[in-house]
Amino acid sequence: MKALVYTGPESLDFRDVPDPARDENCVLIEVAHVGICGSDMHAWAGHDERRPAPLILGHEAVGRIVEGPGTGKRVTVNPLVTCGTCEDCRAGRENLCSRRQIISMPPREGAFAEKLVVPPANLVPIPDSVTSKRAALTEPIACGWHAVRLAQRVLSHPLCEAVCLVFGGGAIGLGAALVLATRGGREIWLAETNPARRAILEDVGDFRVFDPGSIRGPDGVDLIVDGVGSQGTRSAASSAIRPGGVIAHIGLGAADGGLNIRRMTLQEVTFIGTYTYTQADFRDTAAAIFADQFGKLDWAEVRPLSDGARAFADIKTGRVAAPKIILQP
Repeated sequence: MKALVYTGPESLDFRDVPDPARDENCVLIEVAHVGICGSDMHAWAGHDERRPAPLILGHEAVGRIVEGPGTGKRVTVNPLVTCGTCEDCRAGRENLCSRRQIISMPPREGAFAEKLVVPPANLVPIPDSVTSKRAALTEPIACGWHAVRLAQRVLSHPLCEAVCLVFGGGAIGLGAALVLATRGGREIWLAETNPARRAILEDVGDFRVFDPGSIRGPDGVDLIVDGVGSQGTRSAASSAIRPGGVIAHIGLGAADGGLNIRRMTLQEVTFIGTYTYTQADFRDTAAAIFADQFGKLDWAEVRPLSDGARAFADIKTGRVAAPKIILQP
């Protein structure tokens, strides 16, 4: 099969590789669409020791089962493979499983390929009325779904009364903004530095899209979702959050700096680190997409898998306006 193989920092090779071997515990999927995630960009840049070269990246996948139970069904893939028996798995917190694996990280190859093997429990069937392109957004939007769900547990008042601020207009941040809107959020600010992307975001939802480099944005924010995770966004979140507010941190842009711990302590700000999603979050997000709760979801750009190396380079240099690039084998 053809695959896009990460071979070293900022190096991807589109080449022939052996088909993945399927055992009795997995099904073989013919990949239809697979999104480029920020974590893929992080690995491509050589900044993720968990993803050593050579490796097939990519985990935001949809496709059709071609071998194993359910052959012929179109499915979206939950890339987190968990043990199902540990304390966290039994409690429905599968994303915290100490033995978790994720496709695109050894020992599991990723989905930037024509075929992928994955356990059947990780699959959600796609209705005939939903395109594979839309279903491929399940994984990134599920990250926002999980973050907003956790934040709502500790938010002092309903979302309909809250001032919400999201950093980042990529699929993670945009997905979180869409989730906030579907859950009743009425005042949602969305910070994005790319002017071409801002133009797209203004037509996606009822958000106050702004450039944080030139506009201050709201103060006294009740809930902040950081879909970037940089020193700068954490610093801005520390300044904008109101006393007793909540910061839900998804982004993995940089590990250090930015948080004003003294202010967070004195003002009793709740900081929640959020990692991916539970199985229930993933299924609920898929159901919301299938029910058109997030609108058309027509803001992703599709490119052929063979053009993957160029897509990564374009994302790095800011030449991509779309919140998400999806590759098609």
